[in-house]
Amino acid sequence: MRRVAFAGLCLALAILFAGLGIWQVERRAWKLDLIAKVEGRVHAAPSTLPPRDEWQGDNAYRRVRVTGTFLHDRETLVQALTALGGGWWVLTPLQTQDGIILVNRGYVPDDRRDRATRQAALPTGPVTVTGLMRDPEPGGGFLRSNDPAADRWFSRDVAAIARARQLGATAPFFIDADDTPNTGGYPVGGLTVISFRNNHLSYAVTWFALALLSVAGAVIVLRSGRRR
Repeated sequence: MRRVAFAGLCLALAILFAGLGIWQVERRAWKLDLIAKVEGRVHAAPSTLPPRDEWQGDNAYRRVRVTGTFLHDRETLVQALTALGGGWWVLTPLQTQDGIILVNRGYVPDDRRDRATRQAALPTGPVTVTGLMRDPEPGGGFLRSNDPAADRWFSRDVAAIARARQLGATAPFFIDADDTPNTGGYPVGGLTVISFRNNHLSYAVTWFALALLSVAGAVIVLRSGRRR
């Protein structure tokens, strides 16, 4: 009976592992489709914003162009780690005809954190921004929560920043500005990192291998019992 029970356990595990392998295969197909979709969006010609009723939809990394006026006195600095080193993202509200949209104008190092050090890059009139639509990053960074009361930000949490800066109704996304140079050199845009981990094939192979080993274990146990 113990052999039969052990063999049954092995077969149950084989079914479980096979199911996990199939799930990873499906996840891989989804991930490849996502990568292809994002690649197409990133390299497409910039378009206007989608209609407001589509703002909550799938718009991540869509390349857009918007025109408006920056509200520099309400900018927010978010801690950043970039290819240029550690520093800050400069998120500035852009007043457009469609409402207020947060724009990540780019990276500044510590010595340019103070807005007074980059006066040349604070346009007062209408500007046109080209960049990528990005989903918000609520909560904070890894093991670090945003602290609006202390004005410490570790992620680009659109809703929380809008509340802290009293922006009112704000678009539920932000725009990563492209690498169009700003006067004076800062902020530096175009540093969006587009990288998707795709280890699903190796995971699937591992689960299917475990499923085969479980089946083999059940067969060995049952054959051993028959010989005895």
